[in-house]
Amino acid sequence: MEIRYGNSPAETSRMNAAEIRQNFLMQHKFVPGEINLVYTMYDRVIGGGIVPTNAALPLGTYPILKSDHFFDRREMGIINIGGKGSISVDGQTFDLEKLDCLYIGKGSKDVSFSSESASNPAAFYVLSAPAHAEYPTTKMTSAEAQPTDLGDQLTANKRTVYKYIHIEGIQSCQVVMGLTRLAPGNVWNTMPSHVHDRRMELYCYFDVDDNHRVMHFMGEPQETKHMVVANREIIISPPWSIHSGCGTSNYAFVWGMAGENKVYQDMDPVPVETMR
Repeated sequence: MEIRYGNSPAETSRMNAAEIRQNFLMQHKFVPGEINLVYTMYDRVIGGGIVPTNAALPLGTYPILKSDHFFDRREMGIINIGGKGSISVDGQTFDLEKLDCLYIGKGSKDVSFSSESASNPAAFYVLSAPAHAEYPTTKMTSAEAQPTDLGDQLTANKRTVYKYIHIEGIQSCQVVMGLTRLAPGNVWNTMPSHVHDRRMELYCYFDVDDNHRVMHFMGEPQETKHMVVANREIIISPPWSIHSGCGTSNYAFVWGMAGENKVYQDMDPVPVETMR
């Protein structure tokens, strides 16, 4: 497991493009037949990808966790962004189509990930945070997430939002998770932008064509920076940073948060005219 330490706004403002990518971009996390995770010091969130192929991939513990099992003091949200797969949790199997979500609660022990087809494997995007209480392992399909259409073609941000783990959905200790899909001809996400000092966030961009990219904007609102992001790459967004993107074509992304509270609407807006 890779470990990423936190960065302050002051030191981030002095970083060049390569340093920004080194600290805030997670690449090559969806490798067939592998589990690839990153432990961030932002709210001690773990994120990454699991892509089983010919055999199931069990999720064991790691030295940094100092625990017998991964979930002894943790919970996890999972969204499948690939082919059909399944997750076994203490002997119970949950089948996940593309865009389906599974929440695994604290106290789970034997967890493994499988794909129905090695030629079209599942790609499980995972986000884990410390947990203080046990909530039941729960699956939610994309249809059950009550997709909501937002935005406007005139501002190139017509999109559908799926909320899975939140106060009115799957219950958790602190993980909040969902995804957004932009309609064809639309490219902007999360604009006007916002920050939320009470929570960190991870973005996992997916369904980005190989010939296209997303320009992800981060940093303090008055000193923004950007990264050029490809398919299935993950952004670490500190609590003090904006998190917006504009693509060369439409795309999708999983958003996930952890921190002080689970209120989806808890955000501090940043008017476009004040950004620099």
